[in-house]
Amino acid sequence: MQPDLSIVIVNWNTRDMLRDALNSLLQPGSSLCLQVIVVDNASADGSAAMVRTEFPMVELVDNTGNTGYAGGNNQGMRMASGRHTLLLNPDVVVPPDTLEGALQVLEADPRIGALGCRLIGADGRTQRSVRGFPTPGSILWEALGLSRLFPASRVFGAYRMTHFDYGSQADVDQPMGTFLLLRGEAVRRVGLLDERFPIFFNEVDWCYRAKKSGWRIVYTPAVQIKHYGGASTGQVAPAMAWESRRGLLAYYGKHYGELRYAPIRTLAAAASWVQAWRVAARRGAQRNHAA
Repeated sequence: MQPDLSIVIVNWNTRDMLRDALNSLLQPGSSLCLQVIVVDNASADGSAAMVRTEFPMVELVDNTGNTGYAGGNNQGMRMASGRHTLLLNPDVVVPPDTLEGALQVLEADPRIGALGCRLIGADGRTQRSVRGFPTPGSILWEALGLSRLFPASRVFGAYRMTHFDYGSQADVDQPMGTFLLLRGEAVRRVGLLDERFPIFFNEVDWCYRAKKSGWRIVYTPAVQIKHYGGASTGQVAPAMAWESRRGLLAYYGKHYGELRYAPIRTLAAAASWVQAWRVAARRGAQRNHAA
């Protein structure tokens, strides 16, 4: 029997959260036939052994090196045999009937190529999980700080979508890759994630390609999961800030060219350097305070 859904989880050193995520997915009584694939990127915390021992029904890819988020997801997507594929982070808990509800929304309109859902943090609050595409204009407003000065503006807040209503279903540019449900036909037509973006901007690039191909990208509040956030990337936050900068510049190099938007790319780079410096400085201050 073809699975209703293939779920791909890329893991790096989040064993305990991964266990919780798998337990939430594999509760008895579900009406769905699931294929669950865990791609472990050479974790040092025993994640792969835990999956192998406690979840023998899960298909495990035990990498000897870190293939990155895009590479790991592509490994899982190549193995996926379900009608649709869900890219899911390990730092989540999926309530009962969530997947059934998500598939109902996806299959209600054959033009929907990808679906994002409401993310609820450990504090019970809705997390911001939708952004616009990083166009030259929206990144310029970010670099100049106008998005923070005018968060309700649909112009200045176009990238971070600070004006977005998380209580309403809507077409969006890019839901966070924490929970990204992909229609099988869309994956076949759009392709896999671009591994030139190993950590960040790979799902942004996929959504951009999908929308250019005519697919709808939809956010729905009718489906919600608990998301702890930053479980893997938070372990190496300063390095991830640099990776975010590299991903943004690679995105611009791919979709906007090297010369036409060189000034905007320079501002984007400057903004990312400032962000990375702030992250490093904050973590340094935290270490000094702890000492």
